[in-house]
Amino acid sequence: MKASHRLLALLVAAIWGVNFVAIELGLRDLPPLVLTALRFVAAAVPLVFLVPRPSARLRYVVAYGLVLGVLKFGALFTALAAGMSAGLASLVLQAQALMSVLLAAAVLGERPARAQVAGVLVGSVGIGLLAIHSSGHASVIGFVLTLFAAASWALANLVMRASDETRPLSLLVWSSLVPPLPLLGLAGVVDGGQAVLDAITGLSWRGLLAVAYVAYVSTLVGFGIWNRLIAQYSVARVAPFSLLVPVFGLSAAWLLLDEPVGPTELAAAATVLAGLALVVRRSTADRNATDPSEGREPEYAPAATA
Repeated sequence: MKASHRLLALLVAAIWGVNFVAIELGLRDLPPLVLTALRFVAAAVPLVFLVPRPSARLRYVVAYGLVLGVLKFGALFTALAAGMSAGLASLVLQAQALMSVLLAAAVLGERPARAQVAGVLVGSVGIGLLAIHSSGHASVIGFVLTLFAAASWALANLVMRASDETRPLSLLVWSSLVPPLPLLGLAGVVDGGQAVLDAITGLSWRGLLAVAYVAYVSTLVGFGIWNRLIAQYSVARVAPFSLLVPVFGLSAAWLLLDEPVGPTELAAAATVLAGLALVVRRSTADRNATDPSEGREPEYAPAATA
């Protein structure tokens, strides 16, 4: 991989790590479900008029939008609003890669390799350490919702694979049309219709910048660069850079939000990343063995993004 492309991969990891800080700042002015809805509105418009329709059937586009948008991001944003720290969320969310292996085995009948099983076990130990020692940095409901978001993301990975989509950006943009209405409906039930209306009409500059960052910088710029690198170099060379997302997330939360990072958090982070490394290394190695072409994007790989 060219040095300039390595720098681009590092840039994407940094963008996705800082994304958690942007979400937390946006939640200071907007209810979580409203912020999530606005994120998908911004991600869809105006690109939905510029990119072709997805090649997948409509049911997969709708399912992907509901699972990724309503379940995953709705739960994640609510978790941050409920007391989950941005730094820890960036780490715990990466459990989706571990859960993806388990779901693929249970639903698709894919037999995990020994290294993948070991990775799941090691990563689970790290998540357990965080659950036990995260008092003061995360509420119980915030931690549980973040794990639910990770599981929802793993489910979205399965939907993506089952869809046989050949234009990932098109699926991302067009599926973004699905979550806003359900999210706003849920927000009306949780926060009240007037509170939702007031939040949207009284959108502050900080809230607007947060929406712009999570929709355009994190989603469109981040995924745009990432998918282009994968198309050129294959997942095997690009995916390991995603393991840096929690590093940037914890660092950004420490620098910008003054979130403390103690030795227990660092040990747990190292354990989770070690488990993720085993999963990514094995899964990408298997794909290279079956499809050595570096110019072809494989059907599925656990993502570690935000």
